[in-house]
Amino acid sequence: MAGLLAALPPLLAIGLALVTRRVLPSLGLGIMAGALVGGSFAPAQSFLHLLGYAKSALLSVSHLSILTFSLLLGGLIGVMSRSGEQKRLAALVTRYATTPMRGQLATWMLGLVIFFDDYLNSLVIGSSMRPIFDKLRISREKLAFLVDATAAPVASVAFVSSWIAVEIGYIDEQYQSLGLSMDAYWVFIQTLPYRFYPFLMLAFVFIIAVSGRDFGAMRLAEESARKPQTTPLSDLELKVDIELAPTSPSPPEGDTRAWISALPILVLLFVALIGMWLDGYLRTIDDEVEPSFRNIVSRSRSYLVLVLAALSGNIVAVILSTFVRKRPLSTWGQDALSGARRMLEPCGILILAWTLAAVCRDLQTAEHLVTSLQGGLWAPLLPASVFVLAAATSFATGTSWGTMAILFPLAVPLAHQISGGNEEILLSSISSILGGAVWGDHCSPVSDTTIMSSLASGCSHIRHVKTQLPYALVVGGVSLCLGEIATGLGLLTPPWALLLGVLTLIAIGRAFGRAPVLPKSPP
Repeated sequence: MAGLLAALPPLLAIGLALVTRRVLPSLGLGIMAGALVGGSFAPAQSFLHLLGYAKSALLSVSHLSILTFSLLLGGLIGVMSRSGEQKRLAALVTRYATTPMRGQLATWMLGLVIFFDDYLNSLVIGSSMRPIFDKLRISREKLAFLVDATAAPVASVAFVSSWIAVEIGYIDEQYQSLGLSMDAYWVFIQTLPYRFYPFLMLAFVFIIAVSGRDFGAMRLAEESARKPQTTPLSDLELKVDIELAPTSPSPPEGDTRAWISALPILVLLFVALIGMWLDGYLRTIDDEVEPSFRNIVSRSRSYLVLVLAALSGNIVAVILSTFVRKRPLSTWGQDALSGARRMLEPCGILILAWTLAAVCRDLQTAEHLVTSLQGGLWAPLLPASVFVLAAATSFATGTSWGTMAILFPLAVPLAHQISGGNEEILLSSISSILGGAVWGDHCSPVSDTTIMSSLASGCSHIRHVKTQLPYALVVGGVSLCLGEIATGLGLLTPPWALLLGVLTLIAIGRAFGRAPVLPKSPP
């Protein structure tokens, strides 16, 4: 009975999230259930436990730093968006989109360039490339897929993005609770070779663009787009144009200064990388250990350096907006607040996730689960099981960050204990949570990025989901079989799994895909 009560908070959060598709209330109710269990269902004791859980989540230097970085990065994105920097970056790439293949490759490259936020990625690239795709007679469904397939996957593995704060926040919380002294950013870097789905999806987009081959509903959409017809501007497109016009002004023709639009992001990256290196190097000297790459990165206080980097990027963005783009300095605060406001919900999810982790730690949820599942769960297949659970949860709820918030306190301690502290299984399980969450976020019909990709591309949302889902299932299946399962069983190392995954996707594209049939010219 004690084991069941200990597992009640995370299981209740998962169940409610799947049924209601609302993550914040589900996490909140899970936390309240944990406080009741921890307080033996006595009102006063339960309230004191609730306060204790909230205190552990909020009164932490790393947690407060992560929240500050998230808000600062949101402010940076708001300033850059209002001054039209993303449009200028897009213009640098889209000028080379003169053929269907080049148009699709330009979209893919833009997805890699605007790596720091998946929402902005979807809105800017979709609205920028839509007229070009229409001119090249590439379907809106293909544009929506290309936009959606590069937004969350690239943001989830980028060294600095709106996702990084969330991911290292979850990692840091679990490593601290397990007593593992490792910098969360270094753990994030170590998980990258196991991020099979994001990397294989980015490779698949490139394969589809270069080969010109499609299959399933996407091929039918491409053939339809090749037919000579005029497509009227829909109400959906008008809504996009109205929403984006005031926040992302188009760059003037012949703007020779478009390249400086990347300066805020370049400064952010430079300060982050140099700051982490210097901080880690100085701490290795203090600890009298060898200043190797691993020791330097693992000892760096990444969460503090990221705050400094985001602040530096904001300063450069304000200078660029004021002195180069000639926007009034008085607009900076409003621009920054508009961007930071969008980070409030993710920050709320983070706080509740940390609180739920404190609940699970207090109730010893992982220990009870290990006892209950003893002999019934094989450690090598744990990453694959976690990937499937994360994918299903994210698909049903439509949120990747919410899925991470629910599963991290449950799966990471479980992986650590079942594997006997095996680092490879632990890293692979963490990556499986992140990869599965991206899969569901990518193709769920209720996902915000899926909806925004449809909106910005001027594509019917139902058609976008219908044409994208077969591709996501193919890449997800390859990732599961050659990634999570094969590496978990020790049959492949991560580099070989990624290489064989890419070759498999190429073979699938050649076997099932074909170029769209062009309409016959009139005699």
